[in-house]
Amino acid sequence: MASLLKKLFGRGEPRVATINPLGVQITVDGSQTLLEAALAQGIAFPHSCTVGTCGSCKCRLTEGRVSAITDFGYTLSRQELEAGYILACQAQVKGAITIEIENPGADLPAPEVFAGRIIRTDDLTHDIKAVTLGLDRPIDFVAGQYADITAPGLPARSYSFATAPERGGRQEISFFIRKVPGGQFTEKLFAGALAGAEVSVSGPHGTFHLRPGEAPIVCIAGGSGLAPLLSLLQHARKNRVRRRCVMLFGARTQADLYKVEQIEEIARDWLPSLRFVPVLSHEPAESGWAGLRGLVTDHIAATLPEGDRAEFQGYMCGPPGMIDAAIAELTRLGVPLPAIHYDKFTDAGTGKR
Repeated sequence: MASLLKKLFGRGEPRVATINPLGVQITVDGSQTLLEAALAQGIAFPHSCTVGTCGSCKCRLTEGRVSAITDFGYTLSRQELEAGYILACQAQVKGAITIEIENPGADLPAPEVFAGRIIRTDDLTHDIKAVTLGLDRPIDFVAGQYADITAPGLPARSYSFATAPERGGRQEISFFIRKVPGGQFTEKLFAGALAGAEVSVSGPHGTFHLRPGEAPIVCIAGGSGLAPLLSLLQHARKNRVRRRCVMLFGARTQADLYKVEQIEEIARDWLPSLRFVPVLSHEPAESGWAGLRGLVTDHIAATLPEGDRAEFQGYMCGPPGMIDAAIAELTRLGVPLPAIHYDKFTDAGTGKR
């Protein structure tokens, strides 16, 4: 009977989304996601992948109800889900809703497509290479963003810039790329089959970047997730950013630590202070390693000063398990959830990394 009445007297509450702090309203067709509707109506809504893996379209649902095409929990943490965050690219609107988005990032460079070539690869660890590309023209990006790289006959893969941006753009760009067993792109790369290869580069993408302000920052990197954080720190030092910083870097063994000298050099020049904390999870007990052991997230509490943890901003990049554990620990310590920013690596099956 209810379905018959709905057919006879209308389709129920209209699908209208109010987007704050923009203060605009959009209508959402039943066949659209929230993100699709926003973009179709000219809203500068943060987004990148559009398939629910990058988290760039994360927003907070403050009123109303949505359903998820794919589980929001694949990308968002338990803390974010409990706080009402959703992914606009996977959200179907049920009636009238109100959401809050972060600054739409109007100042971020618009993505373009560049022709490029792999001009150099350098081994960083047994399974991570620094890959340098030469482009047909300079690319402008913000420290922390990423680009999509497409080699002939292979699907696109996303990698974070490992170098700081330059005024006027960079024509040579570098990435830290970890070998993924069975990965179409990385198997060829590590076998040397892509030396000198022509590639297509789309970018920049993503909304992971240093937010303005004077708040102290904590950076947490795992494996090749060091790339965007190294770019961020290099750029901040170059621009004389004066914010206290703690940098934790998680690796398996001493052989998996890389760019340590570069980080220590940044720390020496950083004002007022940058504390660098490497943590090894699988270092042999009999080695001479005198540093911290275990999971990098186990040592967050000991490295953050107790008195002002709520003032910190968090910046993290690495595998999903590390990111989820770090969000849980930072929020437990009092760091506000909206002050935590991350780039979560997922596997090639999702089109990311």
